[in-house]
Amino acid sequence: MRVTNVATTRQCAVCERTLLMGERALRFSPGDGAELVDVCPLCQEVAVEAGWVKEGAPTTPTLEGGRRRRRKRNFVEMLGLTRASDDNALAQQEPILRRLSDGEVALLEAADLFNGSAYRRTVGGIAKSLGQPQASIVPLSGTSGELAVTVAWELSWYQYRVSPDSAQPVRLERRGHELDELEDGYKDWNADVEDEGRLVPGIARL
Repeated sequence: MRVTNVATTRQCAVCERTLLMGERALRFSPGDGAELVDVCPLCQEVAVEAGWVKEGAPTTPTLEGGRRRRRKRNFVEMLGLTRASDDNALAQQEPILRRLSDGEVALLEAADLFNGSAYRRTVGGIAKSLGQPQASIVPLSGTSGELAVTVAWELSWYQYRVSPDSAQPVRLERRGHELDELEDGYKDWNADVEDEGRLVPGIARL
């Protein structure tokens, strides 16, 4: 008798990581009437914050974008400077800030978009298991204004495409396991990953 093994490959719908054999996954519906998808344990909080409905959970009305609303760009916070409490906080900080180049502004905007996406929590969750990663933000060639965000550990790396003018400004572009798979240009580690996966470009304050 011929025995055929059928292997079913499953992926997390949030981080797109291939789930290991026997790995427990939760099932979520991304929207009304949408088919159920698998979500790994590291990404379940991201799915909940995105408004996805867990299988078997009662459905209740939610405010569209209530918890997903991205904060407005704040260069002062991105640079790690102290925030004053009054309305003139930014004005008070400006004297100690040099003028940022267009390239530096683009890095800050890309980091802001990434930090407002679900991938921030994904990176933060992976970092809890694999430790502190290295990161880079690299403008891509052409006039589209797109940038590549690369987050890498010794055993794996993830690369995201940031398209500021797109309806989906951040998406997972590719991933791998060996750093040698990355072109040298992406390994100019010019950013840090802080708590909860927050990406901060390495830009001088003065």
